[in-house]
Amino acid sequence: MSRLITRRSALIGLAAGANGLLAGCDSLGREGPVRKLIFKGDDWNRRLQRLVTDRTALAREFAPEDRSPVFRANGTRNPDTPSYNAHAANDFADWRIRVDGLVATPLDIPVAQFRAMPARSQITRHDCVEGWSAIGKWTGPQLAMILKAAGLRDRANYIVFHCADRLRGTPYYESIDLVDAFHPQTILAWAMNDEPLTVPHGAPVRLRVERQLGYKHAKFVHRIEAVHSLTPIGRGQGGYWEDVADYDWYAGI
Repeated sequence: MSRLITRRSALIGLAAGANGLLAGCDSLGREGPVRKLIFKGDDWNRRLQRLVTDRTALAREFAPEDRSPVFRANGTRNPDTPSYNAHAANDFADWRIRVDGLVATPLDIPVAQFRAMPARSQITRHDCVEGWSAIGKWTGPQLAMILKAAGLRDRANYIVFHCADRLRGTPYYESIDLVDAFHPQTILAWAMNDEPLTVPHGAPVRLRVERQLGYKHAKFVHRIEAVHSLTPIGRGQGGYWEDVADYDWYAGI
């Protein structure tokens, strides 16, 4: 988790310097009142990230020969629930991707239709919070195309991904804002290295948000929800690991 701590420390230091609140992040503590003030609400941290990073920059793309011979699976390797196992046994033929929330036209997309959509392929590097990296090719429709088909309402600020895997009894979830949602490299991948996703890599659908760390790349996606605020989602920090382990909501690299 050191990369996250480093990023958080740098941002807190920047905020402190700008506001004269403190000399460095060590004086904050994990639960101190100043820290709570800096990270309060929907969302000082998110606004600060927009100020100090180029959110529209492209992640580096690689040549086919650069792909890693071994690509480890991050996160859950198999949801292993009765429902998911039944879908896997049927090669996910009945899997559907629901798009709802603050949209004009809710969508319910069968996986066959999803795989037939115009797709983008990109060879990118996956950086895991655990400290390893690998390069692979991902193929799937751009999230922007799907959101445009659904028609986001004006109040929509974030996109939440609901997943089939469960951690400690809680369904996995993640979120991104509209800057990342409409980034050209943000895709819903159904193929890796020119083959349909395997279960360990998130079959049948996973998010690829290429300029963020691996825990943001939600796997086993079955629902995409447009929301105004992240406060009602989980414990309000925007994702499973953000809620339970204080990971950064914006995991930019």
